[in-house]
Amino acid sequence: MDSEKIVLNVNGIEVIYNHVILVLKGVSLKVPEGGIVALLGGNGAGKTTTLRAISNLLKGERGEVTKGSIELRGERIENLTPSDLVRRGVVQVMEGRHCFAHLTIEENLLTGAYTRKSKAEVAAGLEKVYNYFPRLKTRRTSQAAYTSGGEQQMCAIGRALMANPSMVLLDEPSMGLAPQIVEEVFEIVKDLNQKEGVTFLLAEQNTNMALKYSDYGYIMESGRIVMDGVASDLASNEDVKEFYLGMGGGERKSFKDVKSYKRRKRWLA
Repeated sequence: MDSEKIVLNVNGIEVIYNHVILVLKGVSLKVPEGGIVALLGGNGAGKTTTLRAISNLLKGERGEVTKGSIELRGERIENLTPSDLVRRGVVQVMEGRHCFAHLTIEENLLTGAYTRKSKAEVAAGLEKVYNYFPRLKTRRTSQAAYTSGGEQQMCAIGRALMANPSMVLLDEPSMGLAPQIVEEVFEIVKDLNQKEGVTFLLAEQNTNMALKYSDYGYIMESGRIVMDGVASDLASNEDVKEFYLGMGGGERKSFKDVKSYKRRKRWLA
């Protein structure tokens, strides 16, 4: 990656919950401006914790970054509030969507527009969201509780777009969705990236889909980055195919069991 174009730099962070439980163990990653970077791994690998460390949503779960640094365009952001980060253009779409069930789709979208300065900006934001998600326009007066999982995921992404972000942290966008809907959601992510220039860091268990639409990927296990590379290279890697794409017949249960795997120096600290 070209260091001059790096928008997010996570450098060796450790995260501890309840002052006792070490969850992230020296995680480092970089996200280039205008890129789509995938953070891959199984349930419990540390993907969501990494995103929440970046967006500073750890405090609500008694978590904290105890080592390392997180920089947004060269500025340390560990001590900023989530609302400060939204105003700087970084918005997180939470795992599980978290739409307000009692509000309509359009009311949910409007909750994401609190940083907009005028009614004209809000109206323009709605128009953009409905352009990318025409299904939401059709369902705009329906309560979120009575919409499908795919529509709620679109609503959650649309709500993030209402803040006019330059970067979106997208957590498990495929969770609980039918394959056809998953493909539709990822196509929209790609469109937003290419047409609007939105940078994405997405945490995803669906390795095949994530690598198909990403530029670069990081693979996590047990709170560490165990491999990273260009998405196409990871997708063709034999070990990645076996452990994460379900294309191998071996009985190994962890990527660290690969004999050829060598930790990088930053993992030895």
